[in-house]
Amino acid sequence: MTPPLVAVAHGSRDPRSASTVRALVDVVRAQAPGTAVHESFLDLSAPLVTDVLRGLYNSGHRAAVVVPLLLGSAFHARVDLPALISSVVADCPGFRIQVSDVLGADPALEAVALDRLASASHRRGSGVLVSAVGSSNASANAVVAALAARWEERLGIPVSEAFASATQPDIPAAAASLRARGVRHLIVASWFLAPGLLPDRIARLAREADPKAFIAKPLADDPRVADVVISRYASALTGLLRQYA
Repeated sequence: MTPPLVAVAHGSRDPRSASTVRALVDVVRAQAPGTAVHESFLDLSAPLVTDVLRGLYNSGHRAAVVVPLLLGSAFHARVDLPALISSVVADCPGFRIQVSDVLGADPALEAVALDRLASASHRRGSGVLVSAVGSSNASANAVVAALAARWEERLGIPVSEAFASATQPDIPAAAASLRARGVRHLIVASWFLAPGLLPDRIARLAREADPKAFIAKPLADDPRVADVVISRYASALTGLLRQYA
């Protein structure tokens, strides 16, 4: 029995977020025929990853691959998810659960995010804010900062990272920094998988800084995102089979 793919997202009180995750998982299913694919969430949305995994075990599965639908390796990936997996393993003797790498700053995801800017009016004096959730983990924030630096070199216009929470620069500070560099028109890139409360806050703050700011859509259910999910699953599955061969 091929181990199923359990995609796990953070979860949100905003129903648009879970709906977008389910749409992405539908694309993964279409692009991975023959693999059982399940959506799940860490918190706030249903079904919870612990419930999905226990359900698989109770239905006869003895191995599964969990793919975190996370763009950074921060608290949720390093602490929350391992604790939840450990709780399931403790209750399910002989259940082998392999957790893949997070989606991270994969080049395919960068391409999707950049494509979301294609309809922006790149007027003279434009600059880009790469908006992300923000973390207390410095290395996770550094990934977004590196992303912004790459985009500045590629696009040839000022680009800054901007975070919704936990760290600096926040949206007002990043917008002010770009204005100090001569930027008059804000383009806000979305380093988010799905719409939700934090992307809405980012949009509101960006429009306070520039009422005509262009706000890009999140990565959502683009087929290239699904490709990365499947790639993470395949790598983790290889590790799982090698480990228990």
